[in-house]
Amino acid sequence: QVQLVESGGGLVQPGGSLRLSCAASGSIFAINRMGWYRQAPGKERELVATITNGGSTNYADSVRGRFTISRDDAKNTVYLQMNSLKPEDTAVYYCNFALTPIGRDYAMNYWGKGTLVTVSS
Repeated sequence: QVQLVESGGGLVQPGGSLRLSCAASGSIFAINRMGWYRQAPGKERELVATITNGGSTNYADSVRGRFTISRDDAKNTVYLQMNSLKPEDTAVYYCNFALTPIGRDYAMNYWGKGTLVTVSS
């Protein structure tokens, strides 16, 4: 069984910063891609950023240059450093791992439960 637990959300003023973390635990053989998605009220879930096990990153145009994704494989953790936050960044942020559980020979997709980020003055 695999579990993802996010932390770091909260209320921040425009222009401020937050750092999100997501740690995976359980029967994990290997982690491939890690990523962050977000869903604002009344909108569909959208990609924020991803990072592969080789360190290649991909960002949504709306966050490129402001957000930085990183990973610590020793801790099975992915981070999202968010700077210069804007009100339109307000959303529930979900982490997503593509990982191979112990006992399987293919990767599966896992989601965290989400953490709320509110950008408001």
